[in-house]
Amino acid sequence: MEDSSLLLALDLVGVFFFAISGNLLAARKNIDITGGLVLGLLAGLGGGLVRDVLLGVTPLALAKPVYLVPPFLAAAVVYLVGPHLHRVRLLIVGFDAGGLGLFCTFGTVRALDHGMPVASALLLGVITATGGGLMRDVVANEIPAVFNGSDLYVIPATTGAALTVLAVSTDVWGSTDLWGPVVAVAIPTFAFAFRMVAWQLQWHVPAPMRDWSFRGVDFRMRRGRSVFGRPGPDEWAPGEEDDDEVDERDDDAGRRGGRSPRPRR
Repeated sequence: MEDSSLLLALDLVGVFFFAISGNLLAARKNIDITGGLVLGLLAGLGGGLVRDVLLGVTPLALAKPVYLVPPFLAAAVVYLVGPHLHRVRLLIVGFDAGGLGLFCTFGTVRALDHGMPVASALLLGVITATGGGLMRDVVANEIPAVFNGSDLYVIPATTGAALTVLAVSTDVWGSTDLWGPVVAVAIPTFAFAFRMVAWQLQWHVPAPMRDWSFRGVDFRMRRGRSVFGRPGPDEWAPGEEDDDEVDERDDDAGRRGGRSPRPRR
């Protein structure tokens, strides 16, 4: 099943989406194209590398050189198109969510194909979906989306992996009649939509400890917020602006004054 042309195509698209998010994050932080390529490689291939190492097989990124094409293509696209983009935060989250939906599906299918139990396959699907983004964010000195408490990230990936298990696993249904091209596209689409709606509406799960912060700490935490966070209008301090608005204003001022724009968080 893992060798089907459809699954290969979807996996490569997922690599491309995650690589785009890595390159956009690099551009947002004024990292050069080489650094963007590194972040794209980490985001696009990192989760799959971890999954395959845990499975004890040769990683697909090494066994099939075609997996190296999407990160290089993403770096070129962002380099050429990036200067014309605005509201980069939304694009980073959107491409990251697209990769999340595709990888949670493909990672789960690959684990099941290698004889993993249902629970293990679900876990490997989540690792595939979140591992690369975690590496990207840590290397870029960004609060990882996995640990961003203002919206859901792991839960959409887990949901997509669970739906894949239900569609594929013979332990659940006794057959694989539910799995097919339509389902292979529908599950990633659902996981993507789940992630984006959660980000837009700021759905989140309860914190393990409450009432442990005070105003000064809470304000400083907001100032160091992840690029993946989406604050509500009531969360800003008086006079504070949206990060993208500040970035665009500083870029315009830098171009007029001949200065380099400030690095972005």
